[in-house]
Amino acid sequence: MTRKIAILGATGSIGKSALDLIERDRGRFEVTAVTAATNVGQLAEIARRTGAELAVVADETRFNDLKQLLAGTSCRAAAGETGLIEAAVADVDLVIAAIVGCAGLSPVMAAVEAGRTIAMANKEALVTAGALMTDAAASSGATLLPVDSEHNAIFQCIAGSNRQDIARLILTASGGPFRTAEAETIRLATPAQAVAHPNWSMGAKISVDSATLMNKGLELIEAHYLFGLPSERIDILIHPQSVIHSMVEFVDRSVLAQLGSPDMRIPIAYALAWPERMETPAQRLDLASIARLDFEAPDVHRFPALKLARQALEAAGAAPIVLNAANEVAVASFLAEQIRFPDIARVVEEALAATKFDAPASIGDVLEIDRVTREHARAMMKADCT
Repeated sequence: MTRKIAILGATGSIGKSALDLIERDRGRFEVTAVTAATNVGQLAEIARRTGAELAVVADETRFNDLKQLLAGTSCRAAAGETGLIEAAVADVDLVIAAIVGCAGLSPVMAAVEAGRTIAMANKEALVTAGALMTDAAASSGATLLPVDSEHNAIFQCIAGSNRQDIARLILTASGGPFRTAEAETIRLATPAQAVAHPNWSMGAKISVDSATLMNKGLELIEAHYLFGLPSERIDILIHPQSVIHSMVEFVDRSVLAQLGSPDMRIPIAYALAWPERMETPAQRLDLASIARLDFEAPDVHRFPALKLARQALEAAGAAPIVLNAANEVAVASFLAEQIRFPDIARVVEEALAATKFDAPASIGDVLEIDRVTREHARAMMKADCT
């Protein structure tokens, strides 16, 4: 049977990779809804190409532009949060949640509450609203399929296992471009150096997060909510080759690992076809040519963001929201060359220390904590510069 797909964030890297896979197997998949933040040109082209029934632009000021670009097609245009939620709760077999940032929170929650099967590529959904999301999924019967390569690897490793048999999760990290750098090199790092990831092709923000190891800290929080294990049973291991995407240790001390080329189409394909598998154009893994796999413990002194993320997870409540919001503001300032690389972790640490929020009871609460934290972080950095 053809699987109906809604892609929230169709013009981003995850959305484009998903479309690449879908269009290689048109008999298996049907795209019914697509969304984008502002890029109506690409969105309309995708809608025309796939025959989607609904196209939504988050920026309401671009609605008329989108409507004109879709003239003469059977695709209906919509805009704003209402349109995004309509796409999220559409009657489909899989919702790919790939909207970047907190803009994706309300649509993802709507899909969860509607009991949909969701390929989770929106990191902020679980980092900032993990308890709300997982509680809603338990009530509605929604299925959350992780798309991050590390969580997807764990999902594959634990397939068919009893949760009580899992002793430990081991998330791997490449270590980023500064893995072997001296402290002075890290202190003087430029945005161009920080975004030069050694293995993965990613956007600027996530590349900087990989350089600080904050990305791995955010994944630590995600893993807690996806798999229900406490912080002390989730480890981080530096693995510079990015061949092993994560591992699971069981109570009998067996360890299962998922290996593959560093290509996001592999975990996306697993979510698209789940519980089956599908072919991908990813490069075949050649272990003989790789020859060696290296591992080391992360250095939380040179990369304090990882320690801050674990502290936020253990503090729970609003702390992960503050962590994420302050980090996003600090990374944007670093990319704009307004602060130095080590200041990213400093801004996050100071924001966490100032946290006085109650635990969120709704997505509205999450968004308000996020807003206030961003204002506080910007004011703090502005004060530092005066």
